Formats: sequence, C-alpha cells, structure tokens
Amino acid sequence: MPDSQPQQPHSPGPRPGDGTGPADASSLVLSGARLTDGRTVDVRLSGGRIEAVGTAGSLGGHASKVDLGGFLLLPAPAEPHAHADTALTAEPEEPPSSARTDIQRRATEAALLQLGHGATGVRAHVRIGGVRGLGGLEAVLQARRSLHGLAELTTVALPPVLTGRAGADGRAMLRDALGMGASVVGGCPDLDPDPAGHAETVLTLAAEHGRPADLHTDGADPARLARLAAMAGGLRDAVSLGPCGGLARLPHEAAGRAADQLAAAGVGVVCLPQGGCGTAGLREVAPVRLLRAAGVRLAAGSGALRDAANPVGRGDPLEAAYLLASRYGLPPGPSYDSVSATARELLGLPEVRVEAGFPAELLAVRGSRLAGVLSLAYSRVVIHRGRIVARTSAVREYCDSAVAVAPELPRQSSRAQGPGPGRRGGEGPPERGAGAEEEG
Repeated sequence: MPDSQPQQPHSPGPRPGDGTGPADASSLVLSGARLTDGRTVDVRLSGGRIEAVGTAGSLGGHASKVDLGGFLLLPAPAEPHAHADTALTAEPEEPPSSARTDIQRRATEAALLQLGHGATGVRAHVRIGGVRGLGGLEAVLQARRSLHGLAELTTVALPPVLTGRAGADGRAMLRDALGMGASVVGGCPDLDPDPAGHAETVLTLAAEHGRPADLHTDGADPARLARLAAMAGGLRDAVSLGPCGGLARLPHEAAGRAADQLAAAGVGVVCLPQGGCGTAGLREVAPVRLLRAAGVRLAAGSGALRDAANPVGRGDPLEAAYLLASRYGLPPGPSYDSVSATARELLGLPEVRVEAGFPAELLAVRGSRLAGVLSLAYSRVVIHRGRIVARTSAVREYCDSAVAVAPELPRQSSRAQGPGPGRRGGEGPPERGAGAEEEG
C-alpha cells in the first residue's frame, strides 16, 4: 500500500487519505496562468480538485480570484527522500538536542521550508533504534499531524540492523514503528552484516503489512542489486532505492545490467543531485541518464537539509531539477518530472495534471517557460488541496543610473522608504520603488 492510495482523476469524489479531501469548499480561480504548452488559461479549483480549465478571462463568477499573470503553472513537486529527524542540526555551537519536542519543531520547520519551495508531499526517512528508540519517529509523526491541511508528510522507519541475534530488537522495533503509524518499511542494508538478509526482511515485512518499501543504500554492489531486484518482484512498483550513488562508480556495463534488472522489477530509484545524506560523506549521484535509458522510474530528492551531511542543503525540488538539467544533461521537462510526476508516483500520490478532474496540487513560478523557471525560480505560489498554502515573492531593483542602453531596467525610487526588499516573509509584499518589478 503506498503512502496515499492513488485514484483515477475522474472518480466521483475524494477518498479518505488521498490528499484531496475537502479542505476548503469554496472555489478559487487562478487567472491568466501560463501552461507549459504555451496556453494562457484560467483554472477554477473547488473541493480540492481542478474543476475547470478555460481560456484566460473565461472563468469568473463568485469565486475568489488570484492573478497569476506572468507565472507558469505546474503540477506541484513532491519530496521523495528527506531526513526530517536530523534536519536543521548543522549549527556548530552545540550538539543538536534529541528531545522529542525539539525534533518535532525541527521536522515541522523543515517541512514548511520544503512546502515554501513547492513540495506539497514529503517522504521523511526517520532513524529508529539505539538510544533514541522510537522517540524520533514519534516526534516526526506529531509534526505530521500538526501539518495536516498544509502538506502531506509521510514517514519511513529506518532501522540499522535487522539480521541475526543483534537484529532481533531492530525487527521488533520496526514492527512497533509500523503500528505507531510509520507509512513505509525502511532499511539500511549497507549497515547490516548481512545486507541481503536485511533487504529480504524489509521486503517481507512490507508484504505482510501491505506497505511500500524504501531502502537507503549506496548501490555499489551489482550482485546485491541483482538479488534485491529479484526479491522485489512480489512488491512490484512499491519498492524504492536511494541514493544509489555507488552505481556511478561501477563500470558502465555492470551499471547497465543493474539498471536493466531494476527496471524489469519495477524498482524506483531516488537520486540526490543536491548532495549526499548520512554519515558516509559520499557525494556521487546515481547515473541518471543510464537509469532513464533502461526504463527505471527515476525521481530526485533533496536528502540532507542543513544537517551534518550537507550543512547548506536547501531542500528545494526545483534546485534538484535544475541540477539534473544543468549538470547531468537531462532536458528541462524530464528534469522537472523527476521531482514532480515520477516523485509523486513513487510516493503513491495521485497523478496531477493541469486538467479538470485532477487534484489541485499545483505550483506557480514566475516565468514563461520551464527552462527559465528552473534557472530563476524565485517567486512561487504553492497550492495544496485547492488552496494557497505558501507564497514566496522576490523583488529585484537597480539603482538610478544614466546608462542609456537598458532603459527598461527596474529602478530604485529616491522616494522609497522602509526596509523594501529586506522585509521578511509573512509581512506582506515589499515596497517597490519606481520601475521595480517582481523577479523570478
């Protein structure tokens, strides 16, 4: 069973837990938005779904209206690989607190940061076992409840050891984690003395409990990947691996065989182009073009968000897509799909298109074309369950100048007062001088 049960876009109504319930019964019209096919449209949202899409100016009535002129409207991204329990712990002044209230606060803040970037669904890997036991998971589950209506946060219970006598406690704790509400059966086969046995235990528990499986692995052993692909056949399309940077270190022929085996078994791979996660410090990124050529469902995640593994991690899905395009050579469309359509598919979330009948999980980014918004994705409007849940606005100004070659540049006004662009989010839009324009 995936994080959220997918449903057909034209089903008669929402189902419990699918992320499309009637969070806001009123209608909302997004007017003048541009789509990736070049059309400029109005989009009416109601009951958490897209009710209608029409030509610009055609949808009005009594619905509230938001002007999205100058914005590109996209299906919202999803975050398939986050670490909520360690997020925002990179500050060097003192060791991070392991108190449940502090973990909950950090996990909530991290999810809101990712929501502001556009991710309305987040899958968080949470370590269990050791001194912390199930405390970290309990804290992240509480954060999940506090975020209801803003974002969908689901959890992967991640034990280090599951095999032999040493793994008995891990197996019992993993079962307890699923009983507490963990959404996904997770594992770290690279940390277990018996990696194959570890993976087999995870997949067996996933089948028993009807849950997806997500294995945190470097993927550097082709024989181990082959065995895992063979075992995953019974859970087709419900098994994910990541970050699999070790695949990039394999000879091309060996990596190609592994990719073919994963594709045949329906195993998805989540790469982390923004940096690694965990304590290994490895920074290789899975061979994205090789995996896509083999037919592997490839999603891109953020991994560490300002923790010891990546102190400058942003948790921004559009940055992940930008890196796939700029560094790894994917076109803008497939790059964005890796953080949106494919990421949602791996998380078991319903498909989203900007068409009538689909869930109203949307991201508007200032710009006119996908390549441009991946390059300068500053201003964003995030829509979850048919209502605006986050806004980010950026303003760029240039000082007054006698330069004649660029008369259309926005200018600062000598009359402008106050903090202007330095205002913090949540205090309204910044004051803009004469000629200033929103940038994104």
